[in-house]
Amino acid sequence: MTPYRKKDFFQGGYYHIYNRGVNRDPIFFSNENYNYCLKLIRRSLRRHDVAIIVYCLMPNHYHFILRQNSEANIADFIRDIFNPYVQAVNIQQHRNGTLFEGRFKHILIEKDEHILHLCRYIHLNPVKARLVSSPELWMFSNYLDWIGEREDTLTDMDFMVSNFQNGDSYRDFVMEYLVEKNLEKKIRKYMLEENLPEVSKPPGG
Repeated sequence: MTPYRKKDFFQGGYYHIYNRGVNRDPIFFSNENYNYCLKLIRRSLRRHDVAIIVYCLMPNHYHFILRQNSEANIADFIRDIFNPYVQAVNIQQHRNGTLFEGRFKHILIEKDEHILHLCRYIHLNPVKARLVSSPELWMFSNYLDWIGEREDTLTDMDFMVSNFQNGDSYRDFVMEYLVEKNLEKKIRKYMLEENLPEVSKPPGG
C-alpha cells in the first residue's frame, strides 16, 4: 500500500476532499448505504481531530470541505470512513475490487471567499444533478444544518457563523446563484452565444 503523504496536509488548513466511483458508477445504492456512510463519518470524527465544514454524498461521488485541527492527517480520517464502507458495500452488492476510481483528491483552499463559493457549489450539487429541485430536499448533505433547519453534530458550525449572520443569510447566498443560473437558461435562446452575460462560477465547478 502506498504510504499517505503527510506533508500534503497542514494544521489549520481547509481542504476540498472528493472522489467518485470507478467508471463514474454508483457508490451509494440505497438510503441504507448513505446512512451507513454517515454513521462511519460520525465514528471517524470521534477518532480524528478534523472539522467538517461541508459534506455532500451523491449517488456516484462525494464532497467534503474539512479543516485539519492538529498535526493528525486528514487522510486517516477519510480512510477510516471509506475502507470499511467499501468492504460493506462489496458484500452487500456481491462485487469485488475497488469502488472508487482511485485515491481521493484534495485541494487546499487558501481564501475564505473561495471556501464560501465552494460551500455553495457543493450544496447545490444535488440540484445541478436534477436529483431534487432545491438543496434542502437532499438529506445527505449538511445544507439543512447550515440554514438552521436541522441540528447534526457532524457539522462544525463555527465557520458558517463567522461568515453569515444566520441560516437565512446563507440560504439567500445559495439561492442568489441558483436564480442567476435559472435566469440565464431562460434567456439563452434569445441571445447570441458571444453576447451572453458573464455569470460567476464557484471554484471547483
